[in-house]
Amino acid sequence: MSDAAGPVLDVRALSRTFHQADVAIHVLRQVDLAVAPGEIVALLGPSGSGKSTLLQAVGLLEGGFEGSIRIAGEEAAKADAQGRTRIRRDQLGFVYQFHHLLPDFTALENVVLPQLIRGAEMQPARDRAESLLSSLGLAKRLTHRPSQLSGGEQQRVAVARALANRPALVLADEPTGNLDEATADIVLAEFLRLVRQEGSAALVATHNERLALKMDR
Repeated sequence: MSDAAGPVLDVRALSRTFHQADVAIHVLRQVDLAVAPGEIVALLGPSGSGKSTLLQAVGLLEGGFEGSIRIAGEEAAKADAQGRTRIRRDQLGFVYQFHHLLPDFTALENVVLPQLIRGAEMQPARDRAESLLSSLGLAKRLTHRPSQLSGGEQQRVAVARALANRPALVLADEPTGNLDEATADIVLAEFLRLVRQEGSAALVATHNERLALKMDR
């Protein structure tokens, strides 16, 4: 659960520097960012501008950063490995440009699994997965594996998976970047609708200004 008295995400003075030979490459410099509960924020910029690096930091997927990252009121940047895993599991959902679904699992099973990992019982997890997938127009595709789904359908499953555990914050890295324009518009609209319906916040990296304008800021 998020801290209702403050932002879901509060980043302060976040910096990341890579070193190549004797050259220091400053990818992030003293970044400050806050995302309120239920707010959907676009992270807009061209390829190579540091969007993915910022999401990696906020998602607690990489180390080597300086600064503060508070997620749902908890200081996450200084958490140990076990604490980071717990925060990712309980507070965060992830959607990537490529769906990263488990190929041998059905659409339903891909959405059930993260709930079981968190400790949910099977039947409530199945009910939750069916509800999310049905709301995304996949009621008749529950038993299909990823290879049997279109690109747009695969991303819809990925969206449902990201929201399965009712995260405080969803991190989406170019979530429609691998889709044609028409399909991208449909999937993004469904993503935004479902995130708002679920009451989650979202930070969405994109290079597409037209898509960014559909978000809260």
